[in-house]
Amino acid sequence: MQAKPTFAIYTLGCKLNYSESSAIGQRLSEQGFDKVSFKEKADVYIINTCSVTNEADKECRMVVRNALNTSPEAFIAVIGCYAQLKPEEIAKIEGVDIVLGASEKFNIANYLKKIHKNQFTEIHSYEIEQPLEFHSSYSSGDRTRSFLKVQDGCDYSCSYCTIPLARGKSRSNTIENVLKNVYEIASKGVKEIVLTGVNLGDFGIPPQTPKGALNGVGQRETFLELVQELENVNAPVRFRISSIEPNLLTDDIIKFISTSEKLVPHFHIPLQSGSDSILKLMRRRYLSELYVERISLIKSLMPHCCIGADVITGFPGETEEKFLETYSFLNELNVSYLHAFTYSERSNTHAAESIEIVPVEIRKKRTKMLRILSEKKLHQFYTKNLGQERDVLFEGHVNDGWQYGHTDNYIRVRILSDEILKNSIYTVSLNSINSEGTVDGEIINSLHGSPTLNFELSTFH
Repeated sequence: MQAKPTFAIYTLGCKLNYSESSAIGQRLSEQGFDKVSFKEKADVYIINTCSVTNEADKECRMVVRNALNTSPEAFIAVIGCYAQLKPEEIAKIEGVDIVLGASEKFNIANYLKKIHKNQFTEIHSYEIEQPLEFHSSYSSGDRTRSFLKVQDGCDYSCSYCTIPLARGKSRSNTIENVLKNVYEIASKGVKEIVLTGVNLGDFGIPPQTPKGALNGVGQRETFLELVQELENVNAPVRFRISSIEPNLLTDDIIKFISTSEKLVPHFHIPLQSGSDSILKLMRRRYLSELYVERISLIKSLMPHCCIGADVITGFPGETEEKFLETYSFLNELNVSYLHAFTYSERSNTHAAESIEIVPVEIRKKRTKMLRILSEKKLHQFYTKNLGQERDVLFEGHVNDGWQYGHTDNYIRVRILSDEILKNSIYTVSLNSINSEGTVDGEIINSLHGSPTLNFELSTFH
């Protein structure tokens, strides 16, 4: 009996990429391939790329080399955002056999019917202006948490971003299909589902239709309607929002989540700069005043809510004065942590044409300052939550008897226990901050252990 061909996938970048890699892997398995670890010898290696930073491009090259070192005769496929933006550049990487852009990566099985090294690299990367389908996907393999893609693409034109060029126009799944995915995920025993998308708050635009068009079942669906439907899901899962733009995070969404039993009190809201003049240069769709209003409303309704913010340092035109404006803004803002990114020039973006360049060493210095500020803010947030009782989903990281998990409001907790707590939700009292920077807790009771699930897929109609 002939052995099945083997494949391995390496994923770079965002949670969206991880959900898509899982879907691609599942389709290959259905086509008769066996999945192996990327560190093992395989017939096919797939690199699902990101292109948000220059470092991601360099990492792609490194991953290709590592795969060929493990298996020199393996077939190498590079897919994803970097593959869409710079297919010719990837084709020059020694050992790459095929490059598949945004519209072709989900059809990879069709290109693997005959696996052999190509003399010349094949490129299948079409113009992103063409209408693109929405491909449903969610991550699998981790029974604790799954990333569910509900939206893709972006209609915004931020001056530093290549994602619209890599992923195309905004488009979404339907609420009906999202719910089907939710029940499929829950049937596998997963306890937390993270909603992901390129521009999640823009949920509701059907694929291959003009923005604002009807979806065939009436008025365009909205993100608020989606979360309202998720509240009614009859399965032991909780939902987390991965990231949502401040201009799309409406008062109604915030108010609904403040009373929700299914959606956790955690928002990640991109800011990018605390200077209005820089926000305008970035072509963001809000100013700092709106951001403050969103944070104030969230904290007035959910004082315990965790709020994260993305910030870019060293954007062209960011003088020392404007950076300090951002630093002061963030220092006073009631957010819980920061994701600080050092600006890097991306070709085919408006920002890359600017002559007001900030030296790289200054960019990195500013990033370091914001990461230190983030550590202080996270410590303050943890401190404010001490003495509370929160629901913790344990993830099974055991170290000398310590087991780790996250509260609903995203506090990392550890418990000393001989029991296996993985994939169980317990109510835990938050007692003290330890030397690791996490919180030591004590179990009060179990909410959802790992019993047989009390529902079936047939409960969804």
